[in-house]
Amino acid sequence: MALEQLSDVVQRCQAIQDDNYTTEDYSVFQIAGRTCIEDGESAQVLSIVVDEENKNIVRCMGWNLLGPLVQILLKKEENNLPHCLAILTHLLEVCSPKELLVGLLEQVEEAHSDSIAETVILLLQPLQKVLLRLGGRKASSVGMALSTLLGQVARLPVPQTKEQEEDDVFSLCRCCSALLVFVRPFVEEAKQSRTPKEDELRTELLKFSMKSLCEPLLEVQLKDPETLAESPLRNFATEIVGILSDIGESLPDLLSHSLLRRREVPGFLEEEVCYPKESLASLAYLLFVQHIAMDTFPTVFSSVFVLQCNMEYINLFLSRTEESRLQKGLDLYEKSLVRVEDNSLPVQLMELKSFFSVPQNLVKVMTLCPIQHLRIKGLKVLQLSIDKFDTEAKYKFFQCMLKTSHHAGVEGYIIKNIKNQIDFALNLDNGNEWFMGAHLFPLLRQVLCLPQGPETDLLQNLDRVMESLNLLRYLLIRDKAWKNQTGIWTELYKIEDYYMKPLRTGLNMSKAHYEAELQNTKDNSKKTNAKESQTQESVCSLTVGNEKMPNMTPEMQLQVLHSALHTFDMMESVLARIEEIIEVKEKP
Repeated sequence: MALEQLSDVVQRCQAIQDDNYTTEDYSVFQIAGRTCIEDGESAQVLSIVVDEENKNIVRCMGWNLLGPLVQILLKKEENNLPHCLAILTHLLEVCSPKELLVGLLEQVEEAHSDSIAETVILLLQPLQKVLLRLGGRKASSVGMALSTLLGQVARLPVPQTKEQEEDDVFSLCRCCSALLVFVRPFVEEAKQSRTPKEDELRTELLKFSMKSLCEPLLEVQLKDPETLAESPLRNFATEIVGILSDIGESLPDLLSHSLLRRREVPGFLEEEVCYPKESLASLAYLLFVQHIAMDTFPTVFSSVFVLQCNMEYINLFLSRTEESRLQKGLDLYEKSLVRVEDNSLPVQLMELKSFFSVPQNLVKVMTLCPIQHLRIKGLKVLQLSIDKFDTEAKYKFFQCMLKTSHHAGVEGYIIKNIKNQIDFALNLDNGNEWFMGAHLFPLLRQVLCLPQGPETDLLQNLDRVMESLNLLRYLLIRDKAWKNQTGIWTELYKIEDYYMKPLRTGLNMSKAHYEAELQNTKDNSKKTNAKESQTQESVCSLTVGNEKMPNMTPEMQLQVLHSALHTFDMMESVLARIEEIIEVKEKP
């Protein structure tokens, strides 16, 4: 029935001049042709399509058969496969390239999630052939095709392990490799000519490269060449960076994009659309962490300038929460810092927004990230960044971190670094103006500080309080009163008033409170045991400092309270030693 309808409409249309076919003619041809192909009558359809008398009809209407043809080719039905391939090949030669392009991209867009890779790989060569038929008017069509293809490829899962990439379990590697073959002739065309037409093509290739850097490459964790010698994804990344160079994009200009003057690019209203920050961040990671195309990067740029360029990208990575982004941010920060000489970064860099934002995001990684190895890496990179600042920059950095970190552990770590800098200054022959004398006092006031005075939660601020006491004790032992190089002995009477006395009061209050809670818990436990003979441990709650603690057994409560009292004893012990040192030094 369908075959008869197809034959009838073709026969009727043969008599029509100037391709004046009606809407009904198109509809009957499409429906009947689709049905014939789906019913396994592709051989008969092929004979109709290749008939020279039907050339005009096929040229105008043939592209409507793309849908059923693609579905049969994807199913790989042996009986119909050769005939359907022959029909598709013939359509690619005779039909309008613009209509074929629309029809093929429609098939790509409508691909089922389970058949994205197969559809993309099947249609890449037909699409390339159609685009090459467009001649010099292809730029926008190439851009549309690349955008559609890459959008579908980006939907594929990214392999996480070496084995997944080797086995290409998600077919992403095949698609990426096939995309490179697809785009190569257009890159070569853009390289060889400098006409306005090729400028448009270069713009489309730039958009493709930038989008590739973002998806899928931003999500990919490339394997080390020693781990995976043949990596399709590493090869894809290398080729994408190579395309940027081929179309005339300077890698240094791209990386310093945020620092240098903006450029005008044809076809874009806003430059951010052409050079997305995430894509540039991905490029920086590939260059400086994975060393892709690093041999083409000029060595004339100083390591400090490269760090400045990368800081915005590092901040972008570290502001995210995904493990892959955080890992890349930490790796890029580390690789950018190791290139810099120790004690060389000037204080002027602290005025740049990124040099303020990156440490704040680094603190979030160290304190909030649930992944342990990232927290550890964050601390390592923080110390590396401290080591690279010159003395004045270190001083300003410490001041900033003490004001903004709002985390006792981080503050304790900064105070330990301050102690190291003071020790370094005392060991120098000529001293150090930033960590001795007048400059040291404002920093010490930030260190030797109880946020809420005597009522400060000493347990929550344990790390900060202990490091502060250790620093004060070190200063009093290391800097003899008769030398007073740091000026600590001049400032001591103030420190006793604004820090040591409030701390002593706070310790007494905290110990009294916890000792009372300990006694109450013991009494309650005795009463409970006297009243009830329990087969299971009783569970009750404990309130400390107006905060209700999680439900615990009496034994657990006692353990927590004893631990808190032990902590207070530890603080009190260090404080008492400091008071003894002062008493001894003040005796005539």
